[in-house]
Amino acid sequence: MKSRKVEIKGVGEILLERSSRAMHINLSVRPFKGVRVAVPYGVSFDKAEEVTHSKAGWIKKHLDRMELIEQESIELKKNNHINRKEARKFLINRLNELSGKHGFYYNKVFVRNQKTRWGSCSVKNNINLNVNLVCLPEELIDYTILHELVHIRIKNHNKEFWDELDKLVVNAKELDKKLNKYNVLLL
Repeated sequence: MKSRKVEIKGVGEILLERSSRAMHINLSVRPFKGVRVAVPYGVSFDKAEEVTHSKAGWIKKHLDRMELIEQESIELKKNNHINRKEARKFLINRLNELSGKHGFYYNKVFVRNQKTRWGSCSVKNNINLNVNLVCLPEELIDYTILHELVHIRIKNHNKEFWDELDKLVVNAKELDKKLNKYNVLLL
């Protein structure tokens, strides 16, 4: 059996799911997905259910927090309808402006509705941008684009990367923290 759903009083339905990657029983609570318990091979679903019952308080606390995040995400998305065609055009134009201004050369650009990232840069220097960027303040759009452009030269987040990014934007790490506050739009 690959999975089992169990009901925990006061918490609701929980998914117990077999995982080849899990080394231990691992509980996670995610917005719009609910509670998932990764059960490693060699551990019975009964044992996983027992552990899950013992963590009911922890689960409830995190479910309450996830509910607030879900509501915030729904409200933000309701107030920020995105025309994908216009968003794509805007983001590509802005990418071209910033890359030209700062001397960056990328390969291809993709604009997608990603669920976990605002952007990324591949080893082939392809730039991926999240369509939801258009809902952010302009300084965060530019920050995200420049962040990915710097990855063309520096593929990790070491001190050299942040120093390079700081040459292009004022206080990059503060902007990164600001950007994290909008992560509910990714859900």
